[in-house]
Amino acid sequence: MAERTRVIEVVPYDAEWKIQFERIKEMIVGYIGDLVLAVEHVGSTSVEGLSAKPIIDLDVVMDSYDVLPTIIERLEQAGFEHQGNLGIEGREAFRRTYDDGFMKYHLYVCPKDGKGYLEHIAFRDYLRANEEAKKEYEALKQRLAEAYRYDIDSYVDRKTAFVRDILNKTIYKTDDSKKARESG
Repeated sequence: MAERTRVIEVVPYDAEWKIQFERIKEMIVGYIGDLVLAVEHVGSTSVEGLSAKPIIDLDVVMDSYDVLPTIIERLEQAGFEHQGNLGIEGREAFRRTYDDGFMKYHLYVCPKDGKGYLEHIAFRDYLRANEEAKKEYEALKQRLAEAYRYDIDSYVDRKTAFVRDILNKTIYKTDDSKKARESG
């Protein structure tokens, strides 16, 4: 089972997160770089200026599930435990089995057309491009971290409406003019 956050702590943005991501990415590419298309920094630590839980989220992008068995094998040899999808379709979670000296991180392997990956990128890119949304999300996260300091499930659940709203503005947006024509 994935390591669960015991205490929710949202801290101010730290430029070191970019550096840490690059170091972790370099390690991962060393193990499976020939099998994957990209390693993306996702999650709040990937948005410059956004307060976040100090945990790097990485989406390792594969072309198809055909390469997953080899990825699992190589990552296991490198000291990672495959955890399955943890209930989220379109991603495979991995956990380091020993302290590797990096800051805390979550490693996910996703197909290039996977829902989870596409949502992560859309949400990240929207926050990077929209200062007002970034500030609103930051304030929400800080309020929730105070209110649910020891309850990660409630913290995550109460962010869902905000995240869904952003996704509805991006990858799930509908063509309002098409709707109007169809209803008219």
